[in-house]
Amino acid sequence: MGQFTYKMVVRPSQLFHWGPIIALSVIFMISFTGMRCLLMWWPLHTPGGIMHLCIYCMWMFLVLYNYLLAAFKGPGFVPKGWRPDSEEGESCLQYCEVCEGFKSPRSHHCRKCDRCVMKMDHHCPWINSCCGHYNHANFVYFLFFAPLGCTHAAIVLVISTYKALNWQYYMYYTNDPIVQLGFAGFITAMFAIGLAIGVFIAVGMLFVIQMKSIIKNESGIESWIIEKALDRDREPEEGEFIYPYNFGCWKNLSQVFTWSGMPQADGITWPVREGCNQYTLTIEQIQQKALKRDRTLEYLIVSDFSGAWIPLNMGCRVCLNMPCTDEPRIPVAAGDKVLVTRWKKRWLYGTKLIASKLKAGKKKRVRGWFPRCCAKELVMDDGDHEEVITNHNTEKTEVQEQNLGKKDN
Repeated sequence: MGQFTYKMVVRPSQLFHWGPIIALSVIFMISFTGMRCLLMWWPLHTPGGIMHLCIYCMWMFLVLYNYLLAAFKGPGFVPKGWRPDSEEGESCLQYCEVCEGFKSPRSHHCRKCDRCVMKMDHHCPWINSCCGHYNHANFVYFLFFAPLGCTHAAIVLVISTYKALNWQYYMYYTNDPIVQLGFAGFITAMFAIGLAIGVFIAVGMLFVIQMKSIIKNESGIESWIIEKALDRDREPEEGEFIYPYNFGCWKNLSQVFTWSGMPQADGITWPVREGCNQYTLTIEQIQQKALKRDRTLEYLIVSDFSGAWIPLNMGCRVCLNMPCTDEPRIPVAAGDKVLVTRWKKRWLYGTKLIASKLKAGKKKRVRGWFPRCCAKELVMDDGDHEEVITNHNTEKTEVQEQNLGKKDN
């Protein structure tokens, strides 16, 4: 299918984004506040103080090292314009109009990165990149070391805060070093304790989720595909669905975690189980998308929507029932038509039909959410005319136009 040679491209500008800025600020806030307390609690003139500081700095190094590698390595992107070696492969793969090439097995297009990502798991705003094939190991290492470092920092901060509050006792009745924080230092330490506990819980939970995915050798997107594949009504000739990449716990782990730091596969060609081929999962995904298109409904926009995330002019019920997702909201105008594939109580998700074309000659694809109250469903009557269903009731009003596919006489 063609080999791919990975090359890491370091872009420092990648860190100048709200995600990495917040993540690095939290890391440095916890680290340096804890280090200040540690140096007062365990002074460096003692062997224990030097050893304690070395262990503390080790956590800082491992967290930052793996964080930066996860960000700068990137997940690995399918080369633009890529296509398999054979026409048979092209028929089994999906074509990406944005990248103007085929999506290799296990790859998916990320609208944030604007590229097709190898073994895409999810787009992580904290590293301002996707978590995928080449940076998955470093991302998980970061998720592992961050809670450990936060645990160490939280212990230092809690004990130091206690010693600072009771400094008179330690001054007159013990020979322990005195910890003095002051008002600002005390507030900073308490804030750092809260951050450390929050990071431990949030990042620790994400670490467990990622390890479950690696043990099963499936990304978050693939888990969704597998779930639908097992629920889908299959034709007798299709047989039972077999996930092609699961080789058992230890082999799955060894494909991601290696001594070289690079995963085993190249991101284009993958080891597969007996009875499967390189296109087993992509063929299943294509069939699922075909079923999705069959369930698509066409809606006519009857009132304008600006694309605002909080459309106050649409009423409280629309604002309070917004989709819990970062997917875009699309502006629509009265008379537009949208192919809807997902439904919620107050919102619809679909692709807006646009007659104009891009310079390359391909149709634009504008997808996203818009309020349900802006649109009415279109259906065909016996005379090949389109009708609008008002709020899914039996009462209908005829649209004063013929079907788009019917030519004028």
